[in-house]
Amino acid sequence: MGNFLEGKTIAVTGGGRGIGRAVCLAAAAEGANVVVADYGVAADGSEPTSEVADAVVAEITAAGGNALALANDVSTMEGGEGIVGAALDTYGSLNGVVCVAGILRERMLFNMSEEEWDDVIRVHMKGTFTVFKSASAYMRKNGGGSMVSFTSGVWSLGSTAQANYAAAKGGIVSLTYSAAAGLYRYGVRANAIAPVARTRMSANVPMALAENGEPEDVAPMVTYLLSDQAQDVTGQVYSVVGGKIAVWDQPREVRAMYTDGRWTPEEIATSLHGTVGTEPLKAIQMAEESRRAAAANEQPNA
Repeated sequence: MGNFLEGKTIAVTGGGRGIGRAVCLAAAAEGANVVVADYGVAADGSEPTSEVADAVVAEITAAGGNALALANDVSTMEGGEGIVGAALDTYGSLNGVVCVAGILRERMLFNMSEEEWDDVIRVHMKGTFTVFKSASAYMRKNGGGSMVSFTSGVWSLGSTAQANYAAAKGGIVSLTYSAAAGLYRYGVRANAIAPVARTRMSANVPMALAENGEPEDVAPMVTYLLSDQAQDVTGQVYSVVGGKIAVWDQPREVRAMYTDGRWTPEEIATSLHGTVGTEPLKAIQMAEESRRAAAANEQPNA
């Protein structure tokens, strides 16, 4: 075991499987007390069970670490507060939170039900909010800390059949930016990771990913962001895939056009394409590649 997180207490949602499990094991191996929070549901949000969190705690304690299992529903304020409260009650402090928990309800937008929309937004985005809100309230008054959210490349690129998931992941980035801006003066950091790894949630991606990795590839970056070595890192979105770590550009305007007074629709129609123009939407390019590959009986690449 190392000491990169020695003496710290870290809570991880979605800690029972995949990337969350890898983060829990890595944090414990670096000396942290770990709260393994996992509602234990299937990928579609059904059949909750606490067994997955218990299994990760068993792994950690067998290796000589300290861990606590919880089966809280992070999509409720009570669930998020309970995770923070359990960390404080058991270990007396909370230094970092990692929000990995999520579900999928894949559907084309025109077929998506209100329930499918609400469930994904509730677990991903509200589930990040409930933990960030409770953790930041404690960290603001107790010397700071680190909050790590999980997003996806679809937050910026869009998704053909996951409008709910893409919207939730975009909201998580905005939430993370806002947390970083509002809390940096208190020593509280907030960053997001957009991973690419072989997990339950990525198993049904209908194309071969150009880059892919394992959950264990993501855990070292999370460990770094939770550590004191990252005290000057906040408000960032990082991709982690295999041996690659990349930082995303901050959203910004790229071109503009101006007029005296107010634009008319006719003037915009005449001027837009030659000045401001458009930016390619990667999701459309990927959809076209999928259709081309399907017609040729090939596997498309993302």
